[in-house]
Amino acid sequence: MSNYICKLNANVERTHVRYRNRYGIALAGDLYTMKNIDRTKKYAAVVIGAPYGGVKEQGSSVYANELAQRGFVVLTFDPCYMGQSGGEPRHVSSPDLFSENISAGVDYLGLLSYVDRNRIAALGICGSGGFALSAAAMDTRIKAVITASMFDMSVASRMEQTPEQIQKKKEQLSLQRWADVENGTPEYIPAFPEESVDVIPDDVQGLNREFFEFYATKRGHHPNALGNFTTTSDLSFMNYALNDHIAEISPRPILFIVGEQAESRFFSDMAFENAAQPKRMMVVPDCNHVDLYDDTSKIPFDEIERFLYENLD
Repeated sequence: MSNYICKLNANVERTHVRYRNRYGIALAGDLYTMKNIDRTKKYAAVVIGAPYGGVKEQGSSVYANELAQRGFVVLTFDPCYMGQSGGEPRHVSSPDLFSENISAGVDYLGLLSYVDRNRIAALGICGSGGFALSAAAMDTRIKAVITASMFDMSVASRMEQTPEQIQKKKEQLSLQRWADVENGTPEYIPAFPEESVDVIPDDVQGLNREFFEFYATKRGHHPNALGNFTTTSDLSFMNYALNDHIAEISPRPILFIVGEQAESRFFSDMAFENAAQPKRMMVVPDCNHVDLYDDTSKIPFDEIERFLYENLD
């Protein structure tokens, strides 16, 4: 199954790879390099995490295809329990596991003879922005971090809820565990149709409409990315905050990229405020949250390249 949402550049080679994370779960990845790369040299490398609920054939392939043309060795991957990666039951999510997936990518890249272990960065799109920051706070091998349309899923799990609403949500999720164990499999409710659609329902508005426009239409639809995770996955994000230690990434640099019109911008603003120097916020004009998934006319690749080369010395 391919269904890549962007055409591979003629000068770029993409190789499917498999490796294991710290928990022993097999991850499916794609390695991007320039064709005829000189493997006697050492190159800077980037591990790229897909938007939350996405897979390697979607937004991360757009970034990898471009950055490989610019001389980087790039790894994309399916998160554990998703896509072509291992893990049962399917569609399980966890702040620790998904942050670990970023570090597992660093493991893989660092074993390549032509990658400089001291020049590895992490780039996270949407939810993976939060995971990349979380991984970098603990994994000092990550020398620079870039987030695009960053979403902190642990903050989102409690967002705009009163203590009473949070308590009710915990009670509902706890009772769902009884149903899951009785059924022998956890509840999973997809957010998007199995086949791509041409029309977006009128009642889908705001940021959800952006997500639907990407994941449910031919623009970004992939059968391995139908949205949502097992219902009880929310319990982990309610209990374990991703970015309590973001300041400890310093003195390694962070570049936050956000769309001027992105409803999710407050996530990046919050993380930026809590992060220590060096840090930079780049606001892309006339750009929403999902534009930074795949719109190459708006993704600031020149600035990303400059940031990486300046900070991976």
